[in-house]
Amino acid sequence: MSFPKIGNVAPNFKLPDQDGTQISLADYKNKQNVVLYFYPKAMTPGCTVQACGIRDIKKELKKLDTVVFGISPDPVERLAKFIAKEKLNFSLLSDEDHAVAEKYGVWGLKKFMGREYMGIMRTSFIIGKDGKLKMVMDKVNTKTHHDDIIDYIKENL
Repeated sequence: MSFPKIGNVAPNFKLPDQDGTQISLADYKNKQNVVLYFYPKAMTPGCTVQACGIRDIKKELKKLDTVVFGISPDPVERLAKFIAKEKLNFSLLSDEDHAVAEKYGVWGLKKFMGREYMGIMRTSFIIGKDGKLKMVMDKVNTKTHHDDIIDYIKENL
C-alpha cells in the first residue's frame, strides 16, 4: 500500500463525524488548508496525547486558515465520547470499514507484543487550499505532532 502522491489532488471522501454529520473533503477546497490525521483508536494513551495537542493549538490553526480532522475506524458513538472526555474542539471522523484509510495507504499490517493484525498506521496528510497533497507525515511523534503541523504550515502554506 502506498500514500497518494504529493502534488496530486488528495483523494476525496465523505465520512460521518462524531455527530453523524457527513463531512466531505471537497467542501474545503479553495476555502481552507486541511490536516487529516489517521490514528489507531480513540481514548488510548498515544491517541489522547496527539488529540489533546491538536486541541491546544486550535486558535493558531484558525489563524493559519487550517481545519483538522482526526480519522479512525472507531464508531461514531466512541468518537463522541472521546470528544466529550477530552474536550476536543475539532471533528473526528469514523472510517469503520477503513475504506478511506486504504485510499490514503495507511491501513496495513501492524505488530504489537508479538501479535500481528491489520490496523491504522499513524500518519498525517496536509492538504492545501487548492486540494492538492502538500505533505505526508508518516513518522508521527504523538507528543510533538501538533508543533510539527504548525511548523510545516507556517513555513510552506
